[in-house]
Amino acid sequence: MGKKDAGTTKLPVDQYRKQIGKQDYKKTKSVLKATRLKAEAKKNSSGFRNAFLVIAAILVFVFCVYAFFYLNLSTEINLDLDMD
Repeated sequence: MGKKDAGTTKLPVDQYRKQIGKQDYKKTKSVLKATRLKAEAKKNSSGFRNAFLVIAAILVFVFCVYAFFYLNLSTEINLDLDMD
């Protein structure tokens, strides 16, 4: 296999990237800038979302522990009252 044959075979990934690159050139600069700004805003806002998710997970865990103890204590009290 010579140099000429090796250069003609391209990976599907490279072909896909080339196709995407051609589509980006068709867009205007304002559209590309808006897309870039939107991606940056999404990247920056993920920190707030992650913090909110961590706090929500902690609250759900605390609520589950509270509900577990509440249900266990309330059933023990009811059993004691029924025996008398």
